[in-house]
Amino acid sequence: MHTENRIYKRSKILAGVGPASNSYEIILAMIKAGANGFRMNFSHGTHEERAQQIAWIRQASKECDKPVAIVQDLQGPKIRLGDFEPREIPVKTGQELRLVFGGEYDGGNTIPVQYDLSQKVKTGERIYIFDGRVRTSVLAVEPKTVVVRVENDSYLMQRKGINLPDTDFGGDILTDKDMKDIDFGVTQDIDYVALSFVQRASDIEKLKHLLHERGSDAKVIAKIETQAAIAEENLEDIVKASDSVMVARGDLAVETSAEIVPMVQRRILELTQKHGKHSIVATQMLISMVENPEPTRAEVSDVANAIMDGADCLMLSDETANGKYPVETVATMKRIIMYTQEHAPVVPQLYREHKTDVQDAISSAAVTLAHQLRAQAIICETASGETARSIAVRRPSMPIISVTSSPRVAQQLTLQYANKSFIRDGGEHAGLQIARELRAQDFFGPGALVVLVSGQQPGMSGGTDMIRVRKLE
Repeated sequence: MHTENRIYKRSKILAGVGPASNSYEIILAMIKAGANGFRMNFSHGTHEERAQQIAWIRQASKECDKPVAIVQDLQGPKIRLGDFEPREIPVKTGQELRLVFGGEYDGGNTIPVQYDLSQKVKTGERIYIFDGRVRTSVLAVEPKTVVVRVENDSYLMQRKGINLPDTDFGGDILTDKDMKDIDFGVTQDIDYVALSFVQRASDIEKLKHLLHERGSDAKVIAKIETQAAIAEENLEDIVKASDSVMVARGDLAVETSAEIVPMVQRRILELTQKHGKHSIVATQMLISMVENPEPTRAEVSDVANAIMDGADCLMLSDETANGKYPVETVATMKRIIMYTQEHAPVVPQLYREHKTDVQDAISSAAVTLAHQLRAQAIICETASGETARSIAVRRPSMPIISVTSSPRVAQQLTLQYANKSFIRDGGEHAGLQIARELRAQDFFGPGALVVLVSGQQPGMSGGTDMIRVRKLE
């Protein structure tokens, strides 16, 4: 059994896979450097390329004897400008543009777009182009055409993204491409599916239904990146409907405004802990490392603040997908996590109000007991992973050693706060056996106390009902 690190990091690392990391050797090196999971952006790449990357990840995971999660990130209704020459077109304040689906640039005000905006937008709504560099408002809507007024001097570039902060997609956020990608994903070893441009809880419920129909046991991540999603009447319901929530700070900043994002991030982390959901903070965490071998001080502070706020997982995007230093970036993030958790630990939630179910009570008691006894670990035998998740949401300061017979559960739990997954056949003493193996490898000191959480019927989902304390000689 591989236990290279004697101290497990509590916040986990999700790394993007792309051209910079498109090899078995780089993926293996990133796992060894501290990556707990990999995110595949299905806006790019072919199914054949993704299948090869999935095979590499599973091979590297086996070589390291370390469960690793795979996240399929759906593109969603990614709306872009079309192709035109010249590739840059200057625009002026007050200028009117005609955004035409399937149109061609005429050297004047007709701009081609790759999405029929006329089906969704309304007069008076805002349309932001090129990551918000060009801000416009809708003057008129015609068949396959939207007329907008430009509000600032700037320029357009072909194929750049378009954001619609005021537009209600009415639940229509899964495109034909997404459906093809979902059908591909259910044939692969995918642990999570991330849904882009979520606006309300029903979007999540629709995706869960589609996955269930196809026999997938993947968990669903809600990407919070729209104005509608952060509305008071929607955000908490989205969190409750999801398995995991990602603060997708890039598009969120464009659709709202940059100064809003830190407060939204903190609010989402509060809600995910309140409702026992998994959390991911994403976008530009160490973005300078795309080009440079060291991060900026501001980036280090950004990562540390997310850790201190109790984020389950931190995501690297371009840094590992397209950057020059993918492995070094993972190693840097791990160093920040380890230093921060040692010097500014998250305060554990020993008791959660308004929770009355047995699993919650068992989890609260286990964490309270572990802290009172200064136990070195909580050992959790889990069939579905729910008990481990319930313990993790309390943010214990000691590691959670999750023991399960299900590779899928082990892989999903690897992104969970403070968790370390082990795959073992269900048995009455599986958790204690893992604890003894770790003691034999000096992960625990002599005489260490561990708290064991299990059920009288090993392998039965929802059967956790027992807490034991054991001293490891």
